[in-house]
Amino acid sequence: MRVDFYQLSRDPVEQALPLIARATKGAGQRLLVVSEDPAALDRISEGLWERLPEAFLAHGRAGQAHADRQPVLLSHDCRAENGARFIALADGLWREDAAGFERAFLMFGESRLQGARDCWRMLGQRDGVERHYWKQDGGKWVRGT
Repeated sequence: MRVDFYQLSRDPVEQALPLIARATKGAGQRLLVVSEDPAALDRISEGLWERLPEAFLAHGRAGQAHADRQPVLLSHDCRAENGARFIALADGLWREDAAGFERAFLMFGESRLQGARDCWRMLGQRDGVERHYWKQDGGKWVRGT
């Protein structure tokens, strides 16, 4: 399993997540986006519509009609009704269910920094987990050290 830690310092999650969704779709994968905050899921949904107007990102909500067909599914839990093997934890909270996915994106801001550090250390003690840290540098993402 691979876990990518994305520290959001410039752009909010609703602006950063569409780039990950586009890359996931380009890799032929489906994405499950999880947040416990319904308002955040609304902002992410809007961002998926508007952030990359040249590359529309079809998406839907868990529990709604045709959830199983959605390339990007928004949910409050880690149940991938769309068969996703990639998961984005958009609220910065690690969930142990995410370990069952092929790839996880943990997106966190300043308020979740300590939790992300703790998660980094915890996952570093597990066999078979590849970790990467990304931070914003100007308008692009760079791999941190």
